[in-house]
Amino acid sequence: MEQSAQQAQQIDHLASAPENPRSPFAAFGMPGLGGPPAAAPPEPRPILELEGEEREDEVDALSDWVDDFFLPVYGAEVTTAAPWCLQWQEHTDVLAWLHALWMAYQQHKEPDAGLAGMFVWHRDFLTHAVAVIRAPGGPLSACMTDPARPAHRLLPGPPPSVRTETATTADTAEPDETAS
Repeated sequence: MEQSAQQAQQIDHLASAPENPRSPFAAFGMPGLGGPPAAAPPEPRPILELEGEEREDEVDALSDWVDDFFLPVYGAEVTTAAPWCLQWQEHTDVLAWLHALWMAYQQHKEPDAGLAGMFVWHRDFLTHAVAVIRAPGGPLSACMTDPARPAHRLLPGPPPSVRTETATTADTAEPDETAS
């Protein structure tokens, strides 16, 4: 009976011991026997650095967040003062802004962000990103400004710098025949 009581106490003690994902033997007081530490999750990367299927998967996940959460809650009315584009994924700068906003959202909604985590996201990320993306002269200004008339047009970017243009011209120029 005494042995059964000791075993019951040991089982209770082991069951109440804090879990350590690094070592299944930590409950026995042997933290070093758990093998190598678990691999850290991959670092998040900006969407513009992703390629191929990895980028497509990230755009799909981002699109779900934009369509299912962001637009219904923060989309507001489409006007000339707040344009939108149904093909926003084709606007590289908008894609980058929304992806960064989404990553910040994921970080700030976690419990370890604290009680003010979502306030910080609204104050430091959402307000600024929406102001830039939907500005009257912003990246979507040539797109839909009236929901009754959907429109999409990519605005041309600035031309390459003189330095880039000079390097390209030098690469394609024929060698000087007098140098032989």
